[in-house]
Amino acid sequence: MSTPASGARRTFEYATVPLITHATKAILDTWGEDGWELVQVVPGPNPEQLVAYLKRERV
Repeated sequence: MSTPASGARRTFEYATVPLITHATKAILDTWGEDGWELVQVVPGPNPEQLVAYLKRERV
């Protein structure tokens, strides 16, 4: 793993967010406005639900 040229180590925080299929875009847009980046979407506990994994850099 490489570090940026400044020598400062980048750190991230993570979140898991339940997604409702009919509101997926609105949910992701809301989190994206707060600086979260989508990493992956996986099936949730039932067919109507997905779970999004997000990350953002800590400052």
